[in-house]
Amino acid sequence: MVRYAATEISSARSARAHGNYLRVSFKNTRETAQAVNGWKLQRAVKFLQNVQEKVEAVPMRRYAGGTGRAAQGKQFGVTRARWPVKSAAFILGLLKNAEANADTKGLDTGNLIIKHIQVNQAPKQRRRTYRAHGRINPYMSNPCHIELILTEGEEVVQKSEAVVGREAHLSSWQRGARTRRAITAA
Repeated sequence: MVRYAATEISSARSARAHGNYLRVSFKNTRETAQAVNGWKLQRAVKFLQNVQEKVEAVPMRRYAGGTGRAAQGKQFGVTRARWPVKSAAFILGLLKNAEANADTKGLDTGNLIIKHIQVNQAPKQRRRTYRAHGRINPYMSNPCHIELILTEGEEVVQKSEAVVGREAHLSSWQRGARTRRAITAA
């Protein structure tokens, strides 16, 4: 049994998937995973397919040094965005696997939400490159571990009329400000 970082999510109404030692860039994969965290499954799959076709871009927030600007980042409120095709393909594969796991468990696959997605660094893989004057430099790859948990979305319950009509709780400072506004308006 594999341990997941999110332990408080009940396994009865969730489906999990993980990949270890995946040979895909850790930084790009982390940014791609954070972009789809909390999304509905169908929207996340469509987004990752669009990233592969370079129709939508992944916002680069943390690991954005040297990243150029892209107009497609506007929908996320950032200027720096990229299209990490390989990372999108790996995460898309894990989402499909988790969806199949949810289907096997009997969960409603049309109502799944990405509740938890986490990308960790795996041990670097070492190669070498040959430089001028007989020197040798390292040529490292930065693989990663990815884990994700899908849960069924909570059903939306409408508020009753008694709760809707009730006034919100105000602090003493808010009540004082309200009375001052009423006095100055009168």
